[in-house]
Amino acid sequence: MAERDLYLNRDFIPDFDAIMEETEARSRALADTARVERNLSYGPTPRQSFDLVFPPDMAPGAPLHMFIHGGYWRAGSKEAHKLVAAPVLAAGGVAALISYDLMPGTRLADIVGQVRSAARHLAKLAPEIGADPARFTVSGHSAGAHLASLLASEAPGDAGPINLPDLRGLLLVSGIYDLSDIPGSFLKDETKMTRDEARAWSPLLAEHGPGPMRIITRGEDETAPFQNQAVALNALLEREAHAVELRSERGRNHLTIVFDLADPDAPLGRRLTELVESS
Repeated sequence: MAERDLYLNRDFIPDFDAIMEETEARSRALADTARVERNLSYGPTPRQSFDLVFPPDMAPGAPLHMFIHGGYWRAGSKEAHKLVAAPVLAAGGVAALISYDLMPGTRLADIVGQVRSAARHLAKLAPEIGADPARFTVSGHSAGAHLASLLASEAPGDAGPINLPDLRGLLLVSGIYDLSDIPGSFLKDETKMTRDEARAWSPLLAEHGPGPMRIITRGEDETAPFQNQAVALNALLEREAHAVELRSERGRNHLTIVFDLADPDAPLGRRLTELVESS
C-alpha cells in the first residue's frame, strides 16, 4: 500500500470543496458590508496587488494588518480571503490582503521578494491611508505563513543583508517551515520546486531577526508535518530568545482553521484582534 502524502490536505478533509466555497462566500459577504479599495498595485504584474478593507469610523493612526493567502505557492487569491479582515476591523485596523505571482511560472525566491516588497510598500503607504506604519502586523495561512515568517528573517537564499519591514507582530497559521519534502510531494509537477529552492527558503534554516512577537498555530486535526513544523519553529525561536507563542486550535483542520482566524468571537480570531490592538 502506497504511503499517504501528508501534504495532500484534500485526502484528509472530506468536505474540502465545500469549505473552500464557504470561505469564498464569507469573503464576498464581508466585502459587501465594508469599504474596500481593490487591486492596488505594489509591483509590475497584475497579481502584485492588494485590497484594502477599512473599519467603520476609522480613527487617525489606526493599526495596519497584512494577510498573505496560502495555496502551496501555486494557487489562491486575496479575493477568497477577505473574511480574515473581520478581526482586524474589530480592532479598528485597516486590513491589507495581498496577492503574489505563482509557481511554477515564478520561482520561490521571486515570490519571497514580492511579499517583502508588498510589506515595504504598505508601510510607506500607511500615512496616506490614515494608518500608523509603526503599528504594522502580518498574518498568513499555510504557504502564506511560510512567506510571512520570512518578513522577519534572513534565509539561506538571501545574498547578504536585506531590507525587511519593521513589524510589531506575526501570526503564522498552519505554516510550512521545512520545505525539504515539497519537491517529492504531490506538488512536484505543480510547483516544480527544486531541492535547492527548498533549502534556500526553509524558515527552519533561516536566521530570525529580533522585533516582532511571533504567534505560531495550527489546527488540532492537521497532519503531522504541520504539527511537527510548528513545534520545531517555536523551539528554534525560543532557543534564540525571541518572543513567541505556540497554539493549537481545537477541532480544526487545515481549512476550517481559517474560519476561526476570521471570527472575532473565536479564540484565534480574538488573538488576531488582540495582536492588532496591541501593536
